[in-house]
Amino acid sequence: MPFLTSRSSTASSAPAPGWLGWALAALSFGFLGLFLALPLALIATEALAKGGQAYLAAISSTDGLAALRLTLVAAAIAVPLNTSFGVAAAWLVTKFQFRGRGLLLSLIDLPFSVSPVISGLIFVLLFGLQGLLGPWLQARHLQVIYAPAGIILATLFVTFPFVARELIPVMESLGSEEEEAARVLGASGWQTFWRVTLPNIKWGLFYGIILCNARAMGEFGAVSVVSGHIRGQTNTLPLHVEILYNEYSFSAAFACASLLALLALLTLGLKSFIEWRGRAASQEALP
Repeated sequence: MPFLTSRSSTASSAPAPGWLGWALAALSFGFLGLFLALPLALIATEALAKGGQAYLAAISSTDGLAALRLTLVAAAIAVPLNTSFGVAAAWLVTKFQFRGRGLLLSLIDLPFSVSPVISGLIFVLLFGLQGLLGPWLQARHLQVIYAPAGIILATLFVTFPFVARELIPVMESLGSEEEEAARVLGASGWQTFWRVTLPNIKWGLFYGIILCNARAMGEFGAVSVVSGHIRGQTNTLPLHVEILYNEYSFSAAFACASLLALLALLTLGLKSFIEWRGRAASQEALP
């Protein structure tokens, strides 16, 4: 029957694009070239403007390596914690009905609606020396603001919605029939999750992790407020690029920016791979 045809056969019978299709394609590729390819080419050109030796010196400097290390540490802490939270929150929202469900969804979306600068300011008002918890922390010789701990907290806040928001629609579309069947057959909650739920949501989970990691490594606004811009201690890679650029060290700034661009391209490649694998898995599941 016609409505049972697979996506591949439907795509193969689609008409060739007319002048409108070619115009839209040209507009799309022109936009991508202007706002994606051209900036990337400019970064690479400026980073190597003074030669390979200057480029290596910029990315291997003490401050540059410290900034890269702090960026990776913040991402390495934020991503697993937010992954755990996202899976738990998505499971709770999609599998149970309870009071406060709408409030939980609103709180999950909060970092999307609050400016990162405002979120950083909130941490300053909470943990700064003049903040609500500042005197208590100071009495115990604990420092959050202008320390790596503040960077990690700010990164956690701005990235925690990504995994949950990616998984909630996936788990809602899957329904609960398979989990209920597993429980009827005697599976425990953990067995149901590991053997039924997780295989069904794995591609959405990977996609959410990649988005979370990309935001963690590239975050600027929130970490800028809580960092104090202390060289070699509280500067992440985006903040280090800003400082170099403000000091007119343009070649070094673009060299460090090229590391961020490379990380972004790797993230984009992983994202495309996961989307491709997800489509392939969906087509294999078709009868």
